[in-house]
Amino acid sequence: MARIKIDLPEKFGFSTTIPIRIQDVNYGGHVGNDAILSIMHEARMQFIQQAGYKELDHEANTGLIMADVAVSYKGEGFHGDIFTVAVAAGEYGPFGFELFYHLTTQRNGQTITIACAKTGMVCFDYNTRKVMKLPAEMKAALESLSS
Repeated sequence: MARIKIDLPEKFGFSTTIPIRIQDVNYGGHVGNDAILSIMHEARMQFIQQAGYKELDHEANTGLIMADVAVSYKGEGFHGDIFTVAVAAGEYGPFGFELFYHLTTQRNGQTITIACAKTGMVCFDYNTRKVMKLPAEMKAALESLSS
């Protein structure tokens, strides 16, 4: 069986911490895959906001929409863990970019990688419901925050 391989960037200029809640835990007793996506979404919102943007901005006719996602699970997370989620942008194209995520936690004095992931983000005008070009100033802000 082929496994997803995600090549993370060497540097992450942004990170946030997210505590694991009981509702993030599934019947297997660990953080569920749906919760991982939700945690990534929260980290993405914080990253985009730190760059001075929003995922959805009707007034400016700019926004972002997720085109795809890939997650490679590396370890288990549990209720009470505090995840550090590092986020960086890269792989820029005319209409979007990729966001890379490195989710870790500290346990017993060790850093444990929970997951590595990436999302393909496309610039989207929510008023016209059409893909739009990646604004140069947004790209510059994301590049600055990612280094």
